[in-house]
Amino acid sequence: MTQQDRLTTVEAKHAPQTDALTYFLRYVNVETTSDEARARQHWPSSEGQLQLARLLQTDLGQLGFTASLDENGYVMAHIPSNLPPEQSAGALKLGLIAHMDTAPDLTAHQVRPRQVHYEGGDLVLNAEKGIVMREALFPNLSRHRGEDLVVTDGQTLLGADDKAGVAALMALADTLRQNPDILHGEICLAFTPDEEIGRGAHRFDLAAFGADVAYTVDGGPLGELEYANFNAAAARVTVTGRNVHPGSAKGKLLNAVLVARDYSLGFEPQDTPEHTSGREGFFHLLQFNGTVEEAVLQYIIRDFDRERFEARKQQLLRQAERINQQLGEAAVRVDIQDQYYNMEDKIRPHFYLVELAREAMRRCGVTPLEQPIRGGTDGAQLSFRGLPCPNLFTGGDNFHGRYEFLSLPEFRKLGDTLLCLVQLFAGWRPDQTKAAPDTAETRRQ
Repeated sequence: MTQQDRLTTVEAKHAPQTDALTYFLRYVNVETTSDEARARQHWPSSEGQLQLARLLQTDLGQLGFTASLDENGYVMAHIPSNLPPEQSAGALKLGLIAHMDTAPDLTAHQVRPRQVHYEGGDLVLNAEKGIVMREALFPNLSRHRGEDLVVTDGQTLLGADDKAGVAALMALADTLRQNPDILHGEICLAFTPDEEIGRGAHRFDLAAFGADVAYTVDGGPLGELEYANFNAAAARVTVTGRNVHPGSAKGKLLNAVLVARDYSLGFEPQDTPEHTSGREGFFHLLQFNGTVEEAVLQYIIRDFDRERFEARKQQLLRQAERINQQLGEAAVRVDIQDQYYNMEDKIRPHFYLVELAREAMRRCGVTPLEQPIRGGTDGAQLSFRGLPCPNLFTGGDNFHGRYEFLSLPEFRKLGDTLLCLVQLFAGWRPDQTKAAPDTAETRRQ
């Protein structure tokens, strides 16, 4: 049977869905902001993540599934296959992954979620404080007219990134428990810490997880199916100055702040996040702190193309060399650390993962929206560790800020899609797989 035959002959059963919203509203009450300042000494970086991890372990146990919680805060559980032995023998084990932490960009302390019916126009989040989500500024709102949305009071983020994914996986486990007639292979669930500070996959125990392939459920609006992402690095530029009394400073003083300013001005002003989109890369100056004696610039570097990515890193180094030559001393030092790479090259040999997700979405009335992630996921790092891992939508939008919301119709479509996906995947064997054609046209998709 060919791959396409396999997709068209499987009849996925539908079942009453466990209400994922109940799980979601419960989990957003746990503050799980990741904390970069504590990350060197603590894993996970915040106590709230351990609190949610314990809650998930308990909830999975109450559903009848054995769940583990390791010393690093990773929760894992297996849903056993209910396929006939002849169908399950040699079949691939499917992994589904979501992250527990929320972004440190805005507080998640005392999130106050509420459900509203959106009829268009501006959406008032907090009348007393004048916090309004304006349709003109957020045109993505317009496609949600007539929908129920979950929002906050505008003083915190919501946490749909990625507690919507967490809740959806819990609801899937609950639905499969209640509907044993729905056939599926072995499913491996994982809930990771500290994804938002770039280390969600660092201590992920692949052997304990046990999956052969996986999906992260960490995307945004309806239909997102992502299997390409930035190559990413962080750079710390340190400028060492020389402080001399200004009254006798001529020919002696070296102002690190001014040298750092000159360094930052050595890049194209259009080569920044606010001027780029699609597959365009950028330099992003995150922080600039300094005194006369020392100044530090923190950059992130992003590009989809690996050669351009490497060239960007070299550009940072050349800029330092140029200034040091002008000064006649090594005042500028650049330290660069790679963070993650474009997972597209690791997904294409397993392109059936994309085709199965496409088919699952279409059967649920969802049009796949395939586009590169202008960021990264746990799946990017896991793909390079040998676990190919595309990313699926959740129904959330405006992540990392006070205007975040979750579309309930889209969130429920995620539940439908996951249920269909695990059935399409049931009994899938390596000999049914094929790689995607590696052409310029397919890479533009």
